[in-house]
Amino acid sequence: MIVRDNKDVTATPHMDDTHIDAGVPWHYGEPLKEQRAMSMGDVRVDLSHKGIVRVTGADRHTWLHSLLTQEIVADVASTQSLILSPHGHIEHDLHIANFEDAVWLIVEPGTAESLTAYLDKMRFMLRVEVENVSDQFAVVGASGHVTDDRFPTWHSPAVFTADGSVTDRYVAKRPEAWRVTEFIVPREQLAGVLAEQPLVGTWAWEAARIRAGVPRLNFETDHKTIPHELGLISAAVHLNKGCYRGQETVARVYNLGKPPRRLVQLEIDGSTNDLPAVGSEIELDGKVVGRLTSIVQDYEHGPLGLAVVKRSVPTDVVFTIDGVSASQTPIVE
Repeated sequence: MIVRDNKDVTATPHMDDTHIDAGVPWHYGEPLKEQRAMSMGDVRVDLSHKGIVRVTGADRHTWLHSLLTQEIVADVASTQSLILSPHGHIEHDLHIANFEDAVWLIVEPGTAESLTAYLDKMRFMLRVEVENVSDQFAVVGASGHVTDDRFPTWHSPAVFTADGSVTDRYVAKRPEAWRVTEFIVPREQLAGVLAEQPLVGTWAWEAARIRAGVPRLNFETDHKTIPHELGLISAAVHLNKGCYRGQETVARVYNLGKPPRRLVQLEIDGSTNDLPAVGSEIELDGKVVGRLTSIVQDYEHGPLGLAVVKRSVPTDVVFTIDGVSASQTPIVE
């Protein structure tokens, strides 16, 4: 049921109460219709379980610029960036909004505290303050690139729009566009902002992400993931800026080699009612070549997933996941 008034909807939590998105509505009764609504018009999504870190102070832009993979400047309202390990592995994925006198960082649920601790120890003598404000502010998702001058706002990068106007060395074109917005709103205003447009759940939000082949931290990433494997170079890495942690790996792989793994989208055999579980091994001729990282029952494609597989695997083969066949569309080439 797609309705405008929050008091008329019944939110259904995620079927797995240990899932990272279990704290917010999974759907409101008709998940496939919600997916269609998100693809066709302006909707709102409760993403209030996400973390929010606020950085203030006169040196905030130059300081963040020195730590993050992306160029951080005051006149860019919205961007995406990563924090890498010394070996170039992805540790944090940041959705960044410049708003008034602060830089706002939207992060995955459960990661704001560790991000705050890392940033806090890197302040040294600079004029910056770092605060985890997840208990004061909440994230509201919206389909499309929506402008609202009331709130700090993040827009998905242009490279995710799939129209070919912005290209990535590793991704010629994503299967579909992922044009979304994230607002940061005071928690006391959350219900009112959600009620301004039809509501859909995180099932629809995740379906749109998976349909477009966009990676998510702690789903498509593990302890050894580098940005190239997921096609995040153009979205979140600036190749011509000064040093940052992990830059040597980024430059070496970009200039001299190819990443050891690649992100692919999977169309999974839907003849059975049971979907393979996230984390399931992906097999080819009886050998494990990767793992299933995300999966959704899509309103248009049926069972649809993302996976990270070995680069050496041919791009035209059919995989097996828990005894179920899955054809692949490479996201990263």
